[in-house]
Amino acid sequence: MKDWIVTDQDRELFDRELDSFVPPTVFDAHAHWYRADHFPEDSMPGLVKSGPAVAGSKVFDGAIGQLIPNRQTEGLFFPFPNARVDVDAENAFLHEQLLSRPGSRGQMLITPGQDPEFIRETVRRCGFVGLKCYHVYSPRRPTFESLIEEYLPESQVRVAHEEGLSITLHMVRARALADVANQETIRRYCERYPNMRLILAHAARGFNPHHTILGIDSLRGLQNVWFDTSAVTDSGAVEAIVIALGHERVLYGSDFPVSHLRGRCVALGDSFLWISSDNTDLNVPYARLDLSLVGHESLRMLKVAAMSLRLTDSQVEDIFHRNGTRLFGLDDMA
Repeated sequence: MKDWIVTDQDRELFDRELDSFVPPTVFDAHAHWYRADHFPEDSMPGLVKSGPAVAGSKVFDGAIGQLIPNRQTEGLFFPFPNARVDVDAENAFLHEQLLSRPGSRGQMLITPGQDPEFIRETVRRCGFVGLKCYHVYSPRRPTFESLIEEYLPESQVRVAHEEGLSITLHMVRARALADVANQETIRRYCERYPNMRLILAHAARGFNPHHTILGIDSLRGLQNVWFDTSAVTDSGAVEAIVIALGHERVLYGSDFPVSHLRGRCVALGDSFLWISSDNTDLNVPYARLDLSLVGHESLRMLKVAAMSLRLTDSQVEDIFHRNGTRLFGLDDMA
């Protein structure tokens, strides 16, 4: 089965396991829009290359409508980060697409070399509610070993504080939230700039849940940190966050269009592996193995976490939409 395509088997899985779990109203706090012509041909991500040439508001509605049918979905959107993408063009496309979605909001894709005053002017002009940084813009090589300051400098965090902006941070370094340097930077930024709202993507990069489990206590007491669930397929990280900081800090995210890849992430030792048909032999004697969509695997994860934590229906609805709409002043969203 191919990426981007929702099959009868996918629909049957949703109907059987998830239809009774996902509320009718959803605020997706982590989703990407893009135009393929903003990427150089020789560095275009495979997911962009295999998908539609333009993935904005209309394509999102259609694709998410197949993943979680019959739901009203708004969200927090930002461009698809890439080391060579035309950042200004992507931000302009995001702004244009959001004009027809009063129930949604956007974050500006930023790079560490951008002048803070340019960022301030852009978010004011475009009505963006936050910033989206990414490690591929760090000067360190490999960028996966970057300190947060190397792709999110303090001068830009100060602007977020002064303008009341959110920042979605996909931290890196091998042990994610279990890394002391990451812990110290997050705490310093949050305490020094309390009007900045920090969203730690992927359950604080909890692709190996033990990293979030080991590091979550370092963030206790912070009032301006949240976590999205995007592309996380193991419940341990989300469970640890809820136990330490409360379910009010958790935001559902699809990671569209990653949501429409097939596979899942598994913890291995002190790291993790994304399983796909390209890197895994799916021929086994005991069953036919067909990979599900990442978006469905992540929803299954969230359902397991909710069951384990004995969350009420109202608390689940908080995670799926009320926490996000409150964070961005959209409380009147139906």
